[in-house]
Amino acid sequence: MSSSRVLVLNSGSSSVKYQLLDMSDGSRLAVGLVERIGEESSRLKHTPLRTGETRGFTAAIPDHDAALKAVAAELAKDGLGLDSPELVAIGHRVVHGGKHFTEPTVIDDTVLAEIERLIPVAPLHNPANLTGIRTARALRPDLPQVAVFDTAFHTTMPESAARYAIDVKTADEHRIRRYGFHGTSHAYVSRATAELLGKAPEEVNVIVLHLGNGASASAVRGGKCVDTSMGLTPLEGLVMGTRSGDMDPAVIFHLMRVGGMSADEIDTLLNKKSGLIGLCGDNDMREIRRRIDEGDEQAQLAFDIYIHRLKKYIGAYYAVLGRVDAIAFTAGVGENAAPVREAAVAGLEELGLAVDGELNAVRSEAPRLISPEYARVAVAVVPTDEELEIATQTYALVKAS
Repeated sequence: MSSSRVLVLNSGSSSVKYQLLDMSDGSRLAVGLVERIGEESSRLKHTPLRTGETRGFTAAIPDHDAALKAVAAELAKDGLGLDSPELVAIGHRVVHGGKHFTEPTVIDDTVLAEIERLIPVAPLHNPANLTGIRTARALRPDLPQVAVFDTAFHTTMPESAARYAIDVKTADEHRIRRYGFHGTSHAYVSRATAELLGKAPEEVNVIVLHLGNGASASAVRGGKCVDTSMGLTPLEGLVMGTRSGDMDPAVIFHLMRVGGMSADEIDTLLNKKSGLIGLCGDNDMREIRRRIDEGDEQAQLAFDIYIHRLKKYIGAYYAVLGRVDAIAFTAGVGENAAPVREAAVAGLEELGLAVDGELNAVRSEAPRLISPEYARVAVAVVPTDEELEIATQTYALVKAS
C-alpha cells in the first residue's frame, strides 16, 4: 500500500480548517472546519468526499488539542484516521516565516523556536499556527510535519522592493521590511496562469490579484515574485474587507495626538474597522453591489475607492514588470465578482487590457480567460487552491528526503 496521503492543517486563533488529500492524483478525501474553539458553542463540520454528506456537531471544544482529536475521530469514522499507514505527512500553514524560511521546511524544535520568535510581527497568526503544530506533533510524533509559509514565495523580492526607506540599523534591529502574505495562493495562481496560457512559468510575467476579505497583489516575473502589496503585516496595500491598506503613516500620529487614541485602538481601527466596512458598513462585495444597484451613494463610493486602489497597483506592477503576459484574478471576490474585474480593467486598453463582457459574466470553478482574442494581455480568472499547494509542497519535500 503506497503512502500518498497528506493532511493539511490551517490553525487560526479559534478555528482549524483541514483537508485530507491523496497526492497520487491530487484528489480530496475529506474536508472540514472546527470553529469557535474555546466557546461552549464550538462547532465541527466534516465532509468525507466519498459520500459528500456533511456531518458534525455543536459542543464545547476547549482548545486546539481537543479540536484536533475531534478531527482525528471524524476521519477515523471514514477509515481515514491519523493512524493510517497511508498518511505520509501533515502540512501546516504558517503565516509568517520572516526572511529565514524561503521554502517548505520539516518542523523540528529549532524551526518551532524561530516561528515563535516571529510572533511580534505576526501576533494574530503565528501563535495559533504554533498551537496547531504542537498538537499535531503530540498526536503523531513519528510523522513528518511540514511548515509551508505564506511569506516564502515573496522572499525572492529584490532588496529594492523589500526594503522600506527608513534607517537601516533600526529596520534590521526590529526586522522591519516587506514580507508579503497569501504566498501559497500567489505561487499556485501564477503557475496555473502560465499553464492556462500553455507556457512554462519561467516564460510568463503575471500580475496576480488575490481579492478576498484580505486582498493582495503581486508582480511575478518568470515564476518568481518581484513585488507584492502587503508589507511587514497584512495591513498594507489594497483596500480590503476590514483593513485600510495604504495610507499616510502620519494618520496614526494624528489620531494619537489629536484624537487621543491609543496604539491598540488605532490597530483595531485600521485592521478591523476600516476598508470596505469602514467606508460603507459592509465588507461583503455582493451586498455592496446590491446596495449600488439600489442607488446607495455610500456603497458606490466604497466600491470606487476599492477599484481606484486596485487600478493603481495594476499600473504600478505593469511598470515594475515592464512586460505583462497576464493578469489573474483569484480568491472570493476575484473569482466571483464580475463587476470588480470589469471595473478594474476598464480604461486600461492602452496597456493592452480588456475584458469580454460575455466571458466575464460566466460563472465557473475552472481556470479561464475572460479577455477578448485581440487583447495583448490575457485577463484570467484562476480559482486559488492553497490547500492543494500546501499539500503539493509538503509531499514533494517528504518524498525527496
